Amino acid sequence: MAAINTAYNYYLSTYANQSASRYDSHKKSELRSVYNKIVKINKDSPLYKIRHTVDVQKFAIDIKESTRAIKNVVASLSDAEEGIDNAFQKKIAISSQEDVVSANYIGNNRDLDGEENFRVEVKELALPQINLGNFLDKNRLNLRPGSYSFDLENGSSAFEFQFSVHAEDTNYSVQNKLAGLITNADIGLRATVVEDANDLSALQVESVSTGIANGENALFSIAPQVDRDSIAAIEALGIDKISQRAQNSTFLLNGLERSSYSNTFIFRNMFELSFHGISEEGNPAIIGFKTNAEAMTDNIQTLVDSYNAILHTADKYSGLQQESVKLYHDMSSTAFTYQNSLESMGLMVGDNGEISIDKAVLTEAVSDEHAEENLTVLNNFKDLLNTKANNASLDPMRYVDKLLVTYKRPDKNLVTPYVTSIYSGMMMDRYC
Repeated sequence: MAAINTAYNYYLSTYANQSASRYDSHKKSELRSVYNKIVKINKDSPLYKIRHTVDVQKFAIDIKESTRAIKNVVASLSDAEEGIDNAFQKKIAISSQEDVVSANYIGNNRDLDGEENFRVEVKELALPQINLGNFLDKNRLNLRPGSYSFDLENGSSAFEFQFSVHAEDTNYSVQNKLAGLITNADIGLRATVVEDANDLSALQVESVSTGIANGENALFSIAPQVDRDSIAAIEALGIDKISQRAQNSTFLLNGLERSSYSNTFIFRNMFELSFHGISEEGNPAIIGFKTNAEAMTDNIQTLVDSYNAILHTADKYSGLQQESVKLYHDMSSTAFTYQNSLESMGLMVGDNGEISIDKAVLTEAVSDEHAEENLTVLNNFKDLLNTKANNASLDPMRYVDKLLVTYKRPDKNLVTPYVTSIYSGMMMDRYC
């Protein structure tokens, strides 16, 4: 279990906070096609063993996530059905008050119908519930050594937590022990130990979610078990008291009041609004679109950023995984293939393959009489990059160091079904 925990802990700490996009969902036919490609790859590949090291797991995960980012960017720029000249003209929403409300356009250009500017005035932000315990002397111990327990209700579920206090413990060590116990339970709560200017510490328990439904008083509640010692322990810690109640966000959309459980709101199935602050009274943010030239340069910058990111992944592991040079060559070849054409429009390809953008030159290149020719080159670069990312995503293990066992017999080249899961298997099987 230690092996799989290492891989999953890395994934959760590095990528879990990234939001999923609509391009992460797939039809059955698409998933079947991916499966068939993986089976074909494994049928033609030799048998090998993976050297079990932590960097192998991290490298494989980073490859999968980097290629996923590329494919999602390419997919978002391939929605247009009107031709190559519109491939990079995906609309980009902009807010006049980014510090109060930001907007992300998640629709298609063909969904737009007339003027799409609208007003947003944020009245209240959505808040989580917070229980802040008593501030105690960090170096003393207010609880007697022994075993304690308390109940925690979270929505429709109830949990019993047990913990022990030893003579060598302090208030601070007990608080940290409980913080880890509650957070690691993965029940939608985060617990931390906070300190004040007087060197006192308190245990703070916060809900991951925000907002609260009508008729609900709290998102979670903490109560001691009925025995006297547990009651005294929770009373000393003070974590059963609500210091901040959960709250919904409230805002005005074109003057009409709306609310949400969180600080995000999907408007017209086209705009994802994110609230960051409170608006000045009567001063709404105006949500609109960047100009076509700005949108095109920003979309190209997003594509370039995703390309550069996977080169950084290859470079990051170059000292740990010698085979990572294959990832670098595969991905950088997309830029070197079109280097002269890309540089003529302001996309400068460095010696290491990384691309930097001269936005002034790029803006002129996509706006002048040669725009269609330049966009054709960019579209070809985008499609080749997508092909390379797809190949790397299907078989990330081709780029990690491995021990070759044997080549398959050409006359009896059969599918090896268990190797299909080598990406996940190498995280779990310490003998692979």
